[in-house]
Amino acid sequence: MVYRRIDDEFIDPLCFRKDSVLGVPGLMGAYRAGNVTLANAPGTGVADDKAVYHYMPKIIKYYLNEEPILNNVETYHCEIESQRKYVLDNIDKLVIKPVDESGGYGISIGNRLTKEEIENVKSQINSDPRKYIAQPILSLSVHATFIEDSKQFEPRHIDLRAFSLMGEKEEFVLKGGLTRVALKKGNLIVNSSQGGDSKDTFVLDK
Repeated sequence: MVYRRIDDEFIDPLCFRKDSVLGVPGLMGAYRAGNVTLANAPGTGVADDKAVYHYMPKIIKYYLNEEPILNNVETYHCEIESQRKYVLDNIDKLVIKPVDESGGYGISIGNRLTKEEIENVKSQINSDPRKYIAQPILSLSVHATFIEDSKQFEPRHIDLRAFSLMGEKEEFVLKGGLTRVALKKGNLIVNSSQGGDSKDTFVLDK
C-alpha cells in the first residue's frame, strides 16, 4: 500500500501517541515485519531539509560521477556568507524558505513584502542563517479554474509534480502526475495546507 504521511508521532497509536485518532493501529508492526511498504516512512524527514537543494548538483557528481540531466533551481544557502549577502541585498527578487518546514509555511515572497516585512525577514536570516535558503521567484503557469465563490472560471497558478519509480533493474517516470493549484487569486503557493487543491492530469498520445 501507499501511505500518505502525517506527522510521525500520529501514525500508529499502538507505537507512538496513544491518543492519536489519525493513524492506523498496528501499522508499524506490519512495517517492521515487512508486510507493508511506507512511502515517506518515519525518519525520512531528514531528506526534507531544503538546504539539500543547494548541494544536489555536487551530490550527483560525487555519488554518480555525472552531471545533472536537469538543472537545479538556483538555490542560495544563507549559511554561506557570500550567498547570505546576496540574499540580503536582493530579497525583493527572491523567495525565502525555512529549511525545516513544509506545506508552504514560513515562506516569504520578496516582491510582495512591505519594507517593514523585508527588514523583518533580514533579521530572521541574520539570527539563524542555517535555517534559510532563497530561490528566484518563478513565474508559474496559470490554468482556468472553476471558483466556487464567483461561480465562474478564473486563472490560477499551478505546478506539476512528476513521479519516478526505481525498480531492481530499471527506473522510469510515471505517465501523469500531480497538478497542484493555488485557489487564492494571485497566490504562488500551491500547497493544500495553504488553501490549494489539485487537478486531474492527462497525458495525451501524439
